[in-house]
Amino acid sequence: MEGDDVEMAAPESGGAVELDEMKKRLKEMEDEAAALREMQAKVEKEMGAVQDPSADAANQANREEVDSRSVFVGNVDYACTPEEVQQHFQACGTVNRVTIRTNKFGQPKGYAYVEFLETEAVQEALLLNESELHGRQLKVSAKRTNIPGMKQFRARRPNPYMGFRGRTPYAAAPFFYPTPYGYGKVPRFRTAMRYNPYF
Repeated sequence: MEGDDVEMAAPESGGAVELDEMKKRLKEMEDEAAALREMQAKVEKEMGAVQDPSADAANQANREEVDSRSVFVGNVDYACTPEEVQQHFQACGTVNRVTIRTNKFGQPKGYAYVEFLETEAVQEALLLNESELHGRQLKVSAKRTNIPGMKQFRARRPNPYMGFRGRTPYAAAPFFYPTPYGYGKVPRFRTAMRYNPYF
């Protein structure tokens, strides 16, 4: 009996050790979860500051104010530098910033934005429409303000080489005729296409 008691006591002490380890692990997990919650709250607070409606409205108003002092310049030569664009529009007013848009490889896209210090300079800059820079006629227009979340709808132009999309050509149902050897009927397909002027 005494031996049985010793055997019973040994697993209990082992269970107590396991219980302590589980408590430690649980405590560590709770600490990690608390740290994660704190980090998430911090990130949400930062994101909330960015997505604050009043801040968005202020940003939008600021963007509109900047765009009212800016012009879009199209057909800009790829070798053109911002300094050359600035010199071209220097007579219109004080040029605050010149932005030549580039693709993900850093190559110019062929258009730029010129921001002036004064709103009146925009009207002067529009007079430079079709003026030449690097032997190319510039297309100058007032910069429009992009509204976040609003995408302009552009209707797709029909492609004359694609035919009529959405319509499948008419195909007659296959008909069967008997084989000369009597093995059954072999399908023979006939197709009739509708008249399509593009094919």
